[in-house]
Amino acid sequence: MEAVELNVPLERRPKHVAVIMDGNGRWAQQQNLPRIEGHLRGVESVRAVMEACREFGVEVLTLYCLSSENWKRPALELEFLMTLLKEYLIAERESLVENNLRVKFIGQRDRLPLEVQEEMERTYQACASNDGMTLCLAINYGARLEMVDAIRQIAAEVQQGEMELSSITEDTVDRYLYTAGLPDPDLLIRTSGEMRISNFLLWQISYSEIYVTDTLWPEFGRSELALAIADYAGRNRRFGGLQGKSPLPNTHA
Repeated sequence: MEAVELNVPLERRPKHVAVIMDGNGRWAQQQNLPRIEGHLRGVESVRAVMEACREFGVEVLTLYCLSSENWKRPALELEFLMTLLKEYLIAERESLVENNLRVKFIGQRDRLPLEVQEEMERTYQACASNDGMTLCLAINYGARLEMVDAIRQIAAEVQQGEMELSSITEDTVDRYLYTAGLPDPDLLIRTSGEMRISNFLLWQISYSEIYVTDTLWPEFGRSELALAIADYAGRNRRFGGLQGKSPLPNTHA
């Protein structure tokens, strides 16, 4: 692993980092390789960033693995992605347990192959008693679908007389989102330079700091994460007010 230190006080580091992992296909094209090679290389970045987050004191890492819109991709690529996801869950399960990571999956599972759903459940159960960093994997996830699902559940409870319409608050909505129980992301990272949110955690990132890097995901690792966190620490988070934490000098890690 890269020998990179993070020169940021622990209290100024983000507790929850969310990542839109973008650029696998473009990286493969630049290397004159098939797109699937980019996805394979991207798994290495997942491992590197996950380990770095543990060392940097991040409490929750949420990775955008597969969006609900990704089903528009070629069938062969989707089949490969499902196989890769299944193999990742099997191969990494023991390491996740040994490193005391909790695992949470967000998104709609019903469209995923049954064998993938089974491995997701096995991984979740294997890590259920862990109490370390939470690895949250967004698989077949779309923020608009998430909010629609939450609205439907809330509406059903109101209709059944289990909830008063006047009692619905932002906290109510939070409890019905896929991310219930997790803090909102402090830092949202997007790789590959694209300036889009791509239907990711639309409710949860209302006050997240956004960091966009031109680095493609297969080339994003510990040093790039350290730079993102250092940039985050140098910002003044006001949450809609006039004052916030005084920013740190924007020093590189």
